[in-house]
Amino acid sequence: MISRLPPVLGLGCVLACVLAGCGAGGSSAPAPHAEACRPVTPGERVAIPAGAYVIGGPVRNPEERPERTVTTPGFDIDAHEVTNAQFAAFVAATGYVTIAERQPDPADYPDIDPALLEPGSAVFGVDAGTGYWWRFVPGASWRHPEGPGSDIEGRGSYPVVHVAYADARAYADWAGTDLPDEDEWEIAARGGGHGTDYAWGEEFRPGGDWRANTWQGVFPVIDRGDDGFAGLSPVACYDANPFGAFDMIGNVWEWTASPFDASGAAGTIRGGSYLCAPDFCARFRPAARQPQEWDFSASHIGFRTVIREPGTAG
Repeated sequence: MISRLPPVLGLGCVLACVLAGCGAGGSSAPAPHAEACRPVTPGERVAIPAGAYVIGGPVRNPEERPERTVTTPGFDIDAHEVTNAQFAAFVAATGYVTIAERQPDPADYPDIDPALLEPGSAVFGVDAGTGYWWRFVPGASWRHPEGPGSDIEGRGSYPVVHVAYADARAYADWAGTDLPDEDEWEIAARGGGHGTDYAWGEEFRPGGDWRANTWQGVFPVIDRGDDGFAGLSPVACYDANPFGAFDMIGNVWEWTASPFDASGAAGTIRGGSYLCAPDFCARFRPAARQPQEWDFSASHIGFRTVIREPGTAG
């Protein structure tokens, strides 16, 4: 699909910072998370008990919401993001074609020359010529995450990306599940806690440990991979939260079923991604929320699903 991509900083100033050594101090040895990745079982879910939960806050950005108490009858949520292997099984069973793989309809993009419309998706990567770090790449899709010539061979346990909301919804319908709404997502992400900046407490790295796949280095040109990975990681490579859910924070943004505001013009993604750095994005917090066009897909957006019939986890 064709969509508006985020504005970027001038690459020149970023490179100048790199050459000057900005942000390079204090680097630690990569954590051994690559060796700690847990084997996953397709369809594995964890149970979120019925009860009252405090979600929201502390408010750090205008779009976030203050603390409030919500109740749930309980639900089961995927233990990890939907993987390439799981999505491939869905496509094999149904023949589904994602939005990124479809020829765009000129009627949906009246301001764009129809000759320029072609299937593809947004891929992260700094273009040295333009300084842009997001590019619309023709042919990019869940099968070809970096564009033509790339594939998901050996990446079955990585989260599926380049999925728009409708794609995530189609998978959930096939699997007999649903997408979590924002409240459900945040209840699961907080693991039973509340009132802290991070899902695991007040410190970003308690005890010096990395709790999520985020960006370390100089954004957007250097990701040192101090947390064990530069770029996406397989699912379940970081400790599960107290509910047993992996990767609710970092790695990929996750679609929810909730519109961002009353207009319904955009959906809501939660959790941040591997592109979130302390000096850019910083949305690796359970209260953080981001608007996203419903038909948008990118190399850092995935999803997980829920079942609202407690007792199916396992």
